[in-house]
Amino acid sequence: MKPDPARKIQTKAKRIVIKVGSSTLTRDGKLRPRKFSELARAISELMDSGREVVLVSSGAVAAGSHRLGWKHTGRSIPQKQAAAAIGQISLVEIYQRRFAHYGKQVGQLLLTRSGLQNRERFLNARHTLQELLRLGAVPIVNENDSVATEEIRFGDNDTLSANIVNLIGADLLIIITDVDGLYTEPPTPGQPRPGLIDVVDSVTPQIIAAAQGTGSIYGQGGMASKLEAARVAGRSGAATVLCNGRKSDAIARIVAGDSVGTLFRPRERMTSRKHWLAFTTRTQGTLSIDKGAAQALMTRGRSLLPAGVVKVKGKFGVGDPVLCVDAKGHKLARGLSAYNANDVERIKGLAAKEIGRVLGYSNGPEVIHRDDLVILDD
Repeated sequence: MKPDPARKIQTKAKRIVIKVGSSTLTRDGKLRPRKFSELARAISELMDSGREVVLVSSGAVAAGSHRLGWKHTGRSIPQKQAAAAIGQISLVEIYQRRFAHYGKQVGQLLLTRSGLQNRERFLNARHTLQELLRLGAVPIVNENDSVATEEIRFGDNDTLSANIVNLIGADLLIIITDVDGLYTEPPTPGQPRPGLIDVVDSVTPQIIAAAQGTGSIYGQGGMASKLEAARVAGRSGAATVLCNGRKSDAIARIVAGDSVGTLFRPRERMTSRKHWLAFTTRTQGTLSIDKGAAQALMTRGRSLLPAGVVKVKGKFGVGDPVLCVDAKGHKLARGLSAYNANDVERIKGLAAKEIGRVLGYSNGPEVIHRDDLVILDD
């Protein structure tokens, strides 16, 4: 069978991120060994064909909850973190055994958003993953739920997987879940299943409106988080396929170019650094800018000068990410500030030549240099 022309991009992918959710790997909180075997076989076949694969795997909290005899995933943050610490061992052990059957080594990386927000740690994580791939190992990535709090969480492994796409420069993200793909409308129990969308060119507000509901009690992300992952991966230049984990041959069919699930086409690739700034960092403050500065940023590709800053909110230091908004609060851009919040407050509205006189030093004429700024065109 010839590949579907619309799906040809899937056949060209050489570096792939596969995200598998708790709803696929567990049933009532208990791990499903057959699913791990299917994953190990499919990924090993991809690797044997010359492709590189990073696996982003959920399931630690669910597995830990089951081992603890709970019918829930923890009733407090410490309970959830304890379940993750116990369950992660089971998760990696079963992956290690299944991949060993195909002569593959596995490596484990547990990440938090705060770890990747730091540029040096981001690059260290990239180097580790690239070396594991070079060695022919299977990197297994999960959010470090045993220490993560709300402030440092990605929120779900859909979001994490999209960040891993940028981290390693992947061509394709495959999200394996418990639905066939993106439906034209939310499925209703007891009613005929709605139509499946084959290809999505752009994640529009209308597409997002079609995504309602959440996953199982053992999972974090619903359809909305998967759409966001596809959007974020697309800005890294990668396609995304959302498919059903019940089909054991789904991964092989995807890379063969078959119409499996829903394909989200990639968009124009951002540089990795600007993608990191747009989607991985969390802003530490907000700069309200005037109309002239907004036009300079949005249409003329300029840096942000102190003369264009109207208001400063938040506490941030030199090099911290900040959000730029217009007079109505519309989000325009993100950037790394060349000055701390107190100093931006002192120089706002002034000409760049006044910086040294007012502060007694200068880090340059820009509050945010164009090279450290990304427009939020989404």
